[in-house]
Amino acid sequence: MVSRTRQFRGQRTHGRGTKAGRGAGKRGGRGNAGLHKHKFKSMLIYAPDHFGRKGFKRPQRAIEYPVAVNVGELPDLVPLLKEKGLFTSEGGHNVADLTGAGIDRLLGGGRVEGKWKVKVSHASRIAREKVEIAE
Repeated sequence: MVSRTRQFRGQRTHGRGTKAGRGAGKRGGRGNAGLHKHKFKSMLIYAPDHFGRKGFKRPQRAIEYPVAVNVGELPDLVPLLKEKGLFTSEGGHNVADLTGAGIDRLLGGGRVEGKWKVKVSHASRIAREKVEIAE
């Protein structure tokens, strides 16, 4: 049996017409080519939201990036807090003022070593429970 290519030898277009054999000629270009030209109507029907902007971008000054610390990292912060005068020991409790150190949140990762009293603007539920259980 003769192969299809062999069969078309001597013919100029190999049965494809004049433009179909050149690149992506028969389909009007590759991919999204022609969406603003010859494929405009199909774009309006099948992908009307293809062009244009969607949504909005929040201004950078409105976005907050809170500084968070885990409960297990409290002993590592003691030298830094002592430097700034934000750490004291009262009656067996370690008292730390994290808001003064620029820390916004206390999270519940790690283990609490020792008894702590912590001043912070926001603490997760698990962090509160761990600190209270340690007392």
